Amino acid sequence: MCLKKTLTLSEDAIDVPPFGKFFVFGMQCKDAECGFQKSDVESEQPRDPCKITFTIEKDKDMTVRVIKSSAATLSFPQLRLSVEPGVDAVGYISNIEGVLQRFEEVLKAEKDIAEEDEDKTKCKNLLKKIWKIKCGDVPTKMVIEDPTGNSAIVSDKTVVEKLKAKKSKE
Repeated sequence: MCLKKTLTLSEDAIDVPPFGKFFVFGMQCKDAECGFQKSDVESEQPRDPCKITFTIEKDKDMTVRVIKSSAATLSFPQLRLSVEPGVDAVGYISNIEGVLQRFEEVLKAEKDIAEEDEDKTKCKNLLKKIWKIKCGDVPTKMVIEDPTGNSAIVSDKTVVEKLKAKKSKE
């Protein structure tokens, strides 16, 4: 962050049936050289830590709403792709297609900078798999693990479980 007085803060409230109200927070620096931005979502009501699983089976599933907090890990286990929380993690409200697009953008960038042909091929193959998922040709699971409980996948097909504590590595 540049510490100039160019940071804009925003907060919106969004009703997400049947989960209730969520707040979307954002910070964005208007300084062109800085470009700092951060966002997150938080449920109005306290929620328990949870593991949320959704099986993508058809192209219509692309419109299912996804709420991911900055504290959540989002993964596609069959693709061995995940985003884990960290200092630069963001929370957002999107849909499954938007989540997949985020992964596509990263894979395209990785493919462009990869020096090894093997790495370029891996990225290309993952991009093809994502395309097939978006078309509804390849079923796959999307999993969100959120210790804050501030994430959700809004669908009758969603399976929500209590998040089990991870064992520490010693």
